[in-house]
Amino acid sequence: DLVVLDIMLPGIDGYAVCQRMRSFSQVPIIMLTAMASDEEKARGLDAGADDYVTKPFSVGVLLATVRAVLRRQATFPTPSCDAFRSGSLEIDFAGRRVTVAGKEIRLTPTEFNLLQEMVLKVGKVLTHSHLLYKVWGPEYQNERQYLHVFIGRLRTKLRLDREGHGAIESVAGVGYLFNV
Repeated sequence: DLVVLDIMLPGIDGYAVCQRMRSFSQVPIIMLTAMASDEEKARGLDAGADDYVTKPFSVGVLLATVRAVLRRQATFPTPSCDAFRSGSLEIDFAGRRVTVAGKEIRLTPTEFNLLQEMVLKVGKVLTHSHLLYKVWGPEYQNERQYLHVFIGRLRTKLRLDREGHGAIESVAGVGYLFNV
């Protein structure tokens, strides 16, 4: 159901394991590590992790993080429409599949939930705190770094801004807007 992954592994680091897992699986991944700098957190999230817990930690915090990640994956609301299309971007909400120009793009559960939230409110500015609350939960409303990393990953994976078929626009100091 979920992978808890350390960064410091013998023979290969957790970042590489996470990237390899993302090439074939959308299972939620929590990085659990002593590497606590913002750069390391961003690197873990960029590698495909859905959350990041640093050592030392309490069992209660780890269990709450596991519950939150599983809750986000299992209970994200089902949209009222079946699909979304804009230019070369197609999203199958029921199948949780995204394609760009006919090519399937693998998204993590968190990436998909973020894209879904933005697409279902296309043309509306969504605040940082709204997106953090809806996608990560109330305990993450001040974690803008998470949001910035995941928006960057979506832009890179979907190449929307370069194609002109839908774009995730930054609204300085406020949040983000998905435009078609």
